[in-house]
Amino acid sequence: MRREIFRPISHTGPNHFLNTIKFYARIFVDFQVLTVYINLRNFLKEKNGKILDVGCGASPYRHLFKNDANYLGIDINTQDNFDYSNKEIIFFKNNDIPLKEETIDHIICTEVFEHVLKPHHLVTEIRRVLKKNGEAFITIPWSARYHYIPYDYFRFTEAALENLFQEFNTIKIYPRGSDLTTISSKIIVVCMRWVYPITPFKLILCPITLCFIFPLMSLSISLGHISFWLNLGSKDDPLGYTIYLKK
Repeated sequence: MRREIFRPISHTGPNHFLNTIKFYARIFVDFQVLTVYINLRNFLKEKNGKILDVGCGASPYRHLFKNDANYLGIDINTQDNFDYSNKEIIFFKNNDIPLKEETIDHIICTEVFEHVLKPHHLVTEIRRVLKKNGEAFITIPWSARYHYIPYDYFRFTEAALENLFQEFNTIKIYPRGSDLTTISSKIIVVCMRWVYPITPFKLILCPITLCFIFPLMSLSISLGHISFWLNLGSKDDPLGYTIYLKK
């Protein structure tokens, strides 16, 4: 199994000064994270009650929840492999959510399903624990590199997502970004590989990096933001999809 050469810094929430800088800096340059963050923030505006975060990792979006919301995070016990540390979550195995039927008001699951070998089973579990008329917010990448090797198994088309979530009463699928946002994201990753992780070879090439890589990266970041905020480009090759579900 080949090794993952480039992996972004761990995704943690803005729970103190340095993590706040890291969180918003990543949102600025990582359009996958930016689009998930914006969609999730809109979803959670009026949500309270018991909210389950499936595959929560380091709970990077916990700060978006209302103060009266009852947050519960669950994940599989592979913190070292996925670069996170979180003592306030429940671990679960085999995608069997350790909760009773119809006990959860709302569910979020961000960028998780590509790491699940049996996605249909997880969908069944999500639907089982969700209350009647409860809602779920799910994001899934489409144009994303092979990541967290070897725990990256799938990419889903819109047609596949319609089939995967067909047991829900309401299914709404929206592309995140466009082909222009995707191109920008790819170029940014290429540029980041020239900078991170730092090696002696990269330090030697520092003048080339400053003269060529940084301007290219700046241009790509600008194009990505313009394409996203002005809704430019084709939706046939997005960064990923946001799925809104209602039981």
